[in-house]
Amino acid sequence: QVQLVESGGGLVQAGGSLRLSCAASGFTFPNYGMGWFRQALGKEREFVASISRSGGSTYYTDSVNGRFTISRDNAKNMVYLQMNSLKPEDTAAYSCAARLEMGIATHLTPGRMDYWGEGTLVTVSS
Repeated sequence: QVQLVESGGGLVQAGGSLRLSCAASGFTFPNYGMGWFRQALGKEREFVASISRSGGSTYYTDSVNGRFTISRDNAKNMVYLQMNSLKPEDTAAYSCAARLEMGIATHLTPGRMDYWGEGTLVTVSS
């Protein structure tokens, strides 16, 4: 049974930091590129960051580039999103997702992902 389980969300003040984690099971994790997406209330889900199968390449949407860092640990079947300098506009439900055979990190669209987690809520207060 495939599972992606996010954790680490919460309430933080603007300028603060959070680290999201995503635990994967039920599939061959090193064969999959991983992505983080977010969905704010009343808005469409949007791409945040991606990382290749090996972890050797990463890609970020412009609004988080330089503030967020995606990483993975293939030995532990984990992917992380370190979020620094958080802004109120980062408030959203954050989900991790997996895509088979992504050798190079790139912008991802939700419809092309193979597996999804349920998400974890991040709230940034001003």
